Amino acid sequence: MIDKIREYLGAEADNLLEHKTTTIPAASITAPSPTYLDDIFTLTNRNNQVLRSLQWMFSTGRLANTGYLSILPVDQGIEHSAGASFAKNPAYFDAENIVKLAIEGGCNGVASTLGVLALTSRKYAHKIPYIVKINHNEMLTYPNKYDQVMFASVKQAWDMGAAGIGATIYFGSPESTRQLQEVSEAFQHAHELGMFTILWCYLRNPAFVQGGVDYHTAADLTGQANHLGVTIEADIIKQKLPTVNGGYTALNMGESSYGKIDKRVYTELTTDHPIDLTRYQVANCYMGKIGLISSGGASGENDFAEAVKTAVINKRAGGMGLISGRKAFQRPMAEGVQLLNAIQDVYLCKEVTLA
Repeated sequence: MIDKIREYLGAEADNLLEHKTTTIPAASITAPSPTYLDDIFTLTNRNNQVLRSLQWMFSTGRLANTGYLSILPVDQGIEHSAGASFAKNPAYFDAENIVKLAIEGGCNGVASTLGVLALTSRKYAHKIPYIVKINHNEMLTYPNKYDQVMFASVKQAWDMGAAGIGATIYFGSPESTRQLQEVSEAFQHAHELGMFTILWCYLRNPAFVQGGVDYHTAADLTGQANHLGVTIEADIIKQKLPTVNGGYTALNMGESSYGKIDKRVYTELTTDHPIDLTRYQVANCYMGKIGLISSGGASGENDFAEAVKTAVINKRAGGMGLISGRKAFQRPMAEGVQLLNAIQDVYLCKEVTLA
């Protein structure tokens, strides 16, 4: 298994597999394990129904009882338009194929829209944990705007037998305060009904692009977004892999004043290595006590290699898994299953250790 992982990583194999973190030590991180729920969540205020829902997800699929998660998310029909998302493989206009891919791919759960999961719930809601994404950014308003608005209620998710709900907050956007309030209330309601919660902690503001550098995936900014997410009791954080750092620094140039930061974030808590940058994201999730799952990203020319690379970075940083959609469903189902399995193999491989 490790040989195949090295083959996918190519020239980056040694840099990613042999890296030793000297910033935030591994001993400080709560890494995923078979006893993760017993060690962490039995100490929280989550009720027994939430614990049961979480246990079901952690006990499903190829990663069952490892503490790691592989989730198939398909909400792109709303977020990116159905035509843009499914033209490569029109089979996924059919909602049932989304659920079939998650099951055949050995995933712990499937996250999608109210419509997709409601249409298939009688047949599949008892076979794989359903995660209803309750808010979306739609791409039909002209001109396009970027605002996550509620498409579904927590009660609708519970009525169909969902194990959890998911939501997005665009931190940094003018609408983020409203989104924060809406999602916080929804998460409280979901917990009362016995469902777990996943928060897509994304950044959205044109000002986050400075000097030609896109800081929407800066470790310092995304780390703080994660910290806001765990504050409203997200049980799992979904975040994009960090590609840069220094977002706070870039936004405090010239006459501007933005946020607060300590220089030790850059000199002691991070380096420019992707595993160390992701370790900082994990640290902001209560040192890993709340699991960080990384986004799989868009589909491209080297999907298998990129997916495996992301999984290695996430796992070695102390993350909990991958939530990968477009790389899997924008190809024939058999290939999508293979890609999901390649991701899962990273988390099953004992030679890929915490850095």
